[in-house]
Amino acid sequence: MKSTVILFASVFVILILTDGSLAKRGKSRGRAKSGFGNRVPLGGKWRDPDTGAYYTNSKGARITKASHFDLEYTLGHKISFICDAKGSPRPHVVWFKDGIELYAHSNLQIHEWYFGDEKIKSKMEIDPATQMDAGIYECYADNKYAVDKRTFRTDFVTIFD
Repeated sequence: MKSTVILFASVFVILILTDGSLAKRGKSRGRAKSGFGNRVPLGGKWRDPDTGAYYTNSKGARITKASHFDLEYTLGHKISFICDAKGSPRPHVVWFKDGIELYAHSNLQIHEWYFGDEKIKSKMEIDPATQMDAGIYECYADNKYAVDKRTFRTDFVTIFD
């Protein structure tokens, strides 16, 4: 009984000393809205005010919608990823695989649609998918105020008839 009281008292003191920030972190579990978290450092304060102004600028590039993180594909079928972004000026979207920038070729197409002056939808498709297409894909949206990213993992599955 005494050890339970001491444990609860210790947790209470930690929460008071950290201003509740440890308890608040649990609320953001799951899918983050941004590739760089919620744009606030873990301690809650930026070391440099200019850094905070850069990452929290309301005109900065933000990915507003993206494909699911993990994709298993069947060999010979199509792989598709989507990134919707907004910002002012309109962000530019760049796709990467395993850290290398992707360019369109016969099996890989990148389509972009513009909506107004601030929104873009980018879709990357690989058709037909091969074993070499398994890996880590990233979509970066950037403008002069900020950069945002999403990461996707792909792996193939083998189906036996």
